[in-house]
Amino acid sequence: MTAPTSLSASGLAKSYLVQSIRTQALADVSLTLRPGELSLISGPSGCGKSTLLSLMSGLSRPDSGEVHALGTDLGRLDDAGRDAFRLAHCGFVFQGFNLFPALDALEQVQLVLDYRGVPQDEARRGAASALEMVGLGHRSHLRPAELSGGEKQRVAIARAIVKRPRLLFADEPTSALDSVNGAIVTDLLREIAHRSGAIVVCVSHDPRLIARADRVIEMEDGRLRRDSHGAPAPSATEIHP
Repeated sequence: MTAPTSLSASGLAKSYLVQSIRTQALADVSLTLRPGELSLISGPSGCGKSTLLSLMSGLSRPDSGEVHALGTDLGRLDDAGRDAFRLAHCGFVFQGFNLFPALDALEQVQLVLDYRGVPQDEARRGAASALEMVGLGHRSHLRPAELSGGEKQRVAIARAIVKRPRLLFADEPTSALDSVNGAIVTDLLREIAHRSGAIVVCVSHDPRLIARADRVIEMEDGRLRRDSHGAPAPSATEIHP
C-alpha cells in the first residue's frame, strides 16, 4: 500500500501566555493539503498563520487537535521523533535567509547533506544540482555578502530542497524582496511543487503571491475564513482542496 501523502490538521487550537495575559492564536482549525500544489495561507499580521505553519511542520505542539503528516501522527512523537521526522521529510525557507556569512553558496547547500552523512563528493554534486535548479549554478562560489537579497533567498530554497523533501514550508519568503525577486521566488516555489510533487506551504501577507499560488487560504483572528475560490469556509472551519 502506498504511504499517505497528505498533510492535514484537525481541530487545532493554540494559545500563548504573555505576562499573565492569554492570547488565542488558533481556534478549531482543520485543513488538508495535497502534493503538487503551492498552497498560500494568507492574512494580516497576528492572524495565526505562522502559528499554523509551526504546528503543521512539527516545530511546536498544539494545545489540542492533531496533525497528520505523510501518514504520521506528529502528536504521538516525542521531541526527538519530531526532529527526526523534519530531518527526513521537511525543508524550510524563512524570511531572514539564515545563511552562514563565512560559507559560499555551494557550502551553504552542501551542509544539509553533510549533516545527513552523505559522502562528500555526492553531497557536492547534489548541492550543485540544487543551485542549478534555482538558477544560481554560476554564483555557487559567492558568499552571502556578495549576493543580492533575491539570490540569498534562492540559496535558502536550494538548501531546503537539496534533500528532496516531501514537505516544504516557507514563512514570509518574499517580504524582504522587491517585486521582481518576489515573483521569481514565488514562481520557483510553485515550480518545485509541480515538478517534485511535494506539498509546498507558504504563509504570507504579501498580496503579490495570491495570483501565483495554486490555492489560497485566508485566515483571520485564528480561524480559516475562505478557500482559493473565495467561498466561505465550512462551519467547522474545515477546508479541503
